[in-house]
Amino acid sequence: MSLERINPEELSPATGFSHAVTATGSRLVFLAGQTALDGSGKVVGETLPEQFERALANLLTALAAAGGTPADLARVTVYAVDVADYREHAGELGRIWRRLAGREYPAMAVVGVVRLWDTQALLELDGFAVLP
Repeated sequence: MSLERINPEELSPATGFSHAVTATGSRLVFLAGQTALDGSGKVVGETLPEQFERALANLLTALAAAGGTPADLARVTVYAVDVADYREHAGELGRIWRRLAGREYPAMAVVGVVRLWDTQALLELDGFAVLP
């Protein structure tokens, strides 16, 4: 399996994401949306960074259970109830990403939403990975 991250010079600098990712491999893993739920199904964390860390950890746990690693992520979408808050914390969220998932970024998007399934959730992450 291989992922190639493509960031054309003609586009704005890719900071915390890749503009495009090509993937070759034999197994796709589609990851369901993950929020900051703990093992009992309760949303934990009061701040967006706290919830981001838990949601990302949950996404990576599901990926690991399917046999993948963070480097296998080809696409991640973040659904945020407050995009301005997300942007305000972008630096901290980037540090959390690097600590949990490393420095290889998938193609990403942040989408503003009115609310999520769990009303206490501030964001949700889903994505897909390509495994060998």
